[in-house]
Amino acid sequence: MPNPQPNFEGISEAQLRAVFDSIPTRIALLDRNRRYRYVNREYIDFAGLPAAQIIGRTISEVLAEEAFAPFYPQGERALAGEIVPWEGWLEYRQGRRYVQRICVPLRDADGAADGYFIFNRDLTELKQSEQALAEQLAARTASEALNTAIIASALDCVIAIDEAGEVVEFNPAAEQTFGYRRADVLGRRIGELIVPQELRQRHADGFARYLVSGISRIIGRRIEIEAVRANGDTFPVELTITEVRLPERRLFTAHLRDLTAARAAEAEIQRQREALHQSEKMAAFGSLLAGVAHELNNPLSIVIGNALMLSDAAEQSAPELAERARRVQAAAERCGRIVRSFLAMARQRETQQRVVALHELVEGALQLLAYGLRSCGIVVEQDISHDMPKLFCDPDQMQQVLINLLVNAGQALEEQPQPRRVRIDARADGEVMELTVSDSGPGIPEAIRARIFDPFFTTKPIGAGTGIGLGVSRGIVEAHGGTLTLASAEGGARFIVRLPLRDANHVTNPAAQDHADAAVSRGGKSVLVIDDEAEVGRLLSEMLSAQAFRCDVVGSGAAAQALLERHDYDAILCDVRMPEVDGPVLFAWLSEHRPHLCGRMAFVTGDTLGAAAGGFLARAGRPILEKPFVPAELHRLMAELVPDHG
Repeated sequence: MPNPQPNFEGISEAQLRAVFDSIPTRIALLDRNRRYRYVNREYIDFAGLPAAQIIGRTISEVLAEEAFAPFYPQGERALAGEIVPWEGWLEYRQGRRYVQRICVPLRDADGAADGYFIFNRDLTELKQSEQALAEQLAARTASEALNTAIIASALDCVIAIDEAGEVVEFNPAAEQTFGYRRADVLGRRIGELIVPQELRQRHADGFARYLVSGISRIIGRRIEIEAVRANGDTFPVELTITEVRLPERRLFTAHLRDLTAARAAEAEIQRQREALHQSEKMAAFGSLLAGVAHELNNPLSIVIGNALMLSDAAEQSAPELAERARRVQAAAERCGRIVRSFLAMARQRETQQRVVALHELVEGALQLLAYGLRSCGIVVEQDISHDMPKLFCDPDQMQQVLINLLVNAGQALEEQPQPRRVRIDARADGEVMELTVSDSGPGIPEAIRARIFDPFFTTKPIGAGTGIGLGVSRGIVEAHGGTLTLASAEGGARFIVRLPLRDANHVTNPAAQDHADAAVSRGGKSVLVIDDEAEVGRLLSEMLSAQAFRCDVVGSGAAAQALLERHDYDAILCDVRMPEVDGPVLFAWLSEHRPHLCGRMAFVTGDTLGAAAGGFLARAGRPILEKPFVPAELHRLMAELVPDHG
């Protein structure tokens, strides 16, 4: 008798939903606009969203997968009344899955498709199992080919030998590392191929002893030893040996890794550590230098000022004494320039470009290095015209470049026979200035010419250099829009610095005003001088009196506050570093109690390197007179502070 058709009458929607939720298949019902009308529990779990965030949205909105665009025609076919099956791999947000997919139309009472069901059966595990079985079958039937492929793809050297010590496997990495072809080494003894000559007997004895006793200090351990290439070069390797016991024989598999690059990296890290240590020492040196500069600049200011005034006073009555005073002044000014140059190199600040003459930069660099060059018997020759167009640059940074080039030249000449010469040439060509620093040393070998500007690359012995000077110099020059290159030269090294001149041609040179002297006229304006160094205060007072200023001099910030509470001054010159009420504290007090005087204040300091002093001066934005100073510098400062003097 015929099978009766199932009768679904009396089954509630809740029961149907329970049935759908129990099916291990992802089920979704979409309307004609491909928006979800229903999803079962399996679908909700896979999507990772609550049903409320799925119903009413499209597939692309829920799964956010562009990969589903090719399946849109399947939906069209289902809406046309067709059952559409598909099977294959799909990329989901949750990963790659193998899906058996079928679209089934949902018909209304009139038989028209009102939407369609999607049944997604996830067969990933089954497919993976099938693939695993296939792979296992392939492994059984082609195990030798598979093992060969694995060994061939290894990044490390894989070498297998038998109990006779003869090579039975030599992978491509081993071919590349040791320089042998696999076909040429199979059947040969490993000791004759990769073991250095001096270690071969030890290797043979140890291998024979292990075969008899089973005792080894190498097998099963990770060790570092020396190996030898086909060309005879020895190099470090990391070695691990594993014994493989087969029914018919014993094999020994060695995994070797070339440590040449790793050792080079370790050496590079060590060089960088040394450079960092050097940097830390320089930072400490900078802090020390700030204090030393402050202590030196005060007495230097006194020496320079008094020598100048002594020279002026003795010019008519005692010319010889005046000349001696001028020599004292010149020597003290040279000391001051040296201190300033050291401070300029040690300062950590942003680039401050201005117009400067090239010969001033060169002379400043040579002045710092004069003793070292002279003591090494190095003669410096110059060919720099004083008519050379001026540069627009950061003079401190550009002087650092010159010092680095000169120091390198001096070190290259230290072990060279006489004559030892360094030559500095400069010429202007259109809008470019070209400065050349060359030496008569041994030159730079062709093999390393391409690396000399690399950070931390150096050929100097440990302690003689960090390898950052040329790299830093090139960075400084390039930041100024120029280039630093190594030119071909016979019998020495020749570096060429090229800098643009176009910027300098459009910038007013502040130095051009030096000779105008800003002539502060006579007029009796008042100035308050604050300095805890009595001689510096007295010197400033005498210089200002010579410019027709009326001066009050106090030795502390507290004393200055007492005067400033009762009097106004046309200008205030204040030392930065003083006990108790120092320059920053006094400036803050003025800002609160006498703010109109802040714009009349300038600072006199011998410490622009200290972090606190430098930070304050940058924030205050007031003029600075650096110790040691000469009357012309004080003259220009007062012209800026009291432009209407007279």
